Amino acid sequence: MKKLFQYNWTVRDEWFMICEKLSREELTKTRTGGMESILRTLFHIIDVEISWARAILGKDDVLPAQSDYTSIQDLRKLSEQYREDVIHTVSLKGPDLVKPDWMDQTFPKEDILRHILAHEIHHMGQLSVWARDIGIETVSANVISRPQEKAAKKQHL
Repeated sequence: MKKLFQYNWTVRDEWFMICEKLSREELTKTRTGGMESILRTLFHIIDVEISWARAILGKDDVLPAQSDYTSIQDLRKLSEQYREDVIHTVSLKGPDLVKPDWMDQTFPKEDILRHILAHEIHHMGQLSVWARDIGIETVSANVISRPQEKAAKKQHL
């Protein structure tokens, strides 16, 4: 699973690079599907990852306010701010069952990790659809061979 988290972070970082070139209007424009905007979708991906990782670690959910993250640079900082929690979560032995503060159910840790991965991949697909709609490049979904310079980023799992 570590490799898939590394893959997701590499793809996310590549989307950040592409989206930094877009105007605020393009980032916040209401779109059909998903979280309805590029900026909100990226925020949502990060927020979900942080929430589930902290639940596995037995930490309180941080609940970042979406209104505090108004640029790609803000989102990049948020993504990096809690990356260590996620890294620790993936490497952690146990707990086998996790009960997030915001739910009454418990879930196996491995299922939560798979959910985090699938959730991000799902939303990255939505970003690809929107990117094609506005005529900008998309990020490759190729897991097997990614360009070396991009894959060599600091992903310490």
